[in-house]
Amino acid sequence: MATTSEAIPSERNIQLWLDTVLAHQNLSNQEITVRLVDTQESQALNFEFRGKDKPTNVLSFPFEMPEIMIHDEANQQGDMPPLLGDLVICSQVVEAEATQQNKANLDHWAHMIIHGCLHLLGYDHIEDGEANEMEGLEIAILKQLAIDDPYQDH
Repeated sequence: MATTSEAIPSERNIQLWLDTVLAHQNLSNQEITVRLVDTQESQALNFEFRGKDKPTNVLSFPFEMPEIMIHDEANQQGDMPPLLGDLVICSQVVEAEATQQNKANLDHWAHMIIHGCLHLLGYDHIEDGEANEMEGLEIAILKQLAIDDPYQDH
């Protein structure tokens, strides 16, 4: 954790939210690194990797298999590491969004964890069809956690 914020979810909550996404997608034994950061680190990473000079709520970095491992004889049976990737979440941005959108802080955190995890699984929201699919998954997964549709007006 690299944040000074005190309004962050517990490790237990984060694990529950990740496990709920993975179970919904019929996946198990996967690893995801979650780093909670302040605005300065979020802004630096967002600029470096997305060219946007501002902090953002969540950044997703899917694991990319190094070329050496792809061609390694040990991986000929398709034994891939269980690492899905990394999530970097800016606590101040998530807190501010929750307040602006009249959402419970933990509910918005859950949404951001789920949203980022779905990005790691290859989902995106650039095109309308993709956005509808991803939002539908987010709504369904959040419903399993008794959290309201984050896209409805609050």
